[in-house]
Amino acid sequence: MKEKTCKDKMALVEKLGVHLENREQLAPVAARILSYIILTGKQGTTFEDMVTILCASKSTISTHLHHLQDLNKIVYFTKTGDRKKYYVINKNIIIQHIDKLMNEWQEVRKLHQEIKSYKNKQNIKRIENESEKFDLNFHNDYIHFIDGARASMEELRIKLTDKNFDI
Repeated sequence: MKEKTCKDKMALVEKLGVHLENREQLAPVAARILSYIILTGKQGTTFEDMVTILCASKSTISTHLHHLQDLNKIVYFTKTGDRKKYYVINKNIIIQHIDKLMNEWQEVRKLHQEIKSYKNKQNIKRIENESEKFDLNFHNDYIHFIDGARASMEELRIKLTDKNFDI
């Protein structure tokens, strides 16, 4: 049973790693390290464990651990009487991601507002034939969608900051 759990975990490390490579623009090994740490949970994982499990050299793991720490994606803790560092996900990583998404959505919303305003002016000033006028429904619907998505994300952000939420 433990072997199946380990296989499942490593398959998910790979899948999540590919996703994080693209989304976070991380090097493949860094993405796998972050994935492994995410899936290990509160207990944390050690440098030695990652070298063994991820089949990478000590220098490669070390380099990427430092990079992930510099990006504030991971932190470490120590245990009394144990000289090892235990790496865990930085709980603020989700807040950082939410803030980034919300800023991107706000920029897209502004752009759609500008496009809609331009098209509306063209409809009023320059286009007389009704069939040639710009349809503004898409922009209205998209702006409405972004507003709803931002409200939902803000609600999640508040929950994450108000409670000691575990990732």
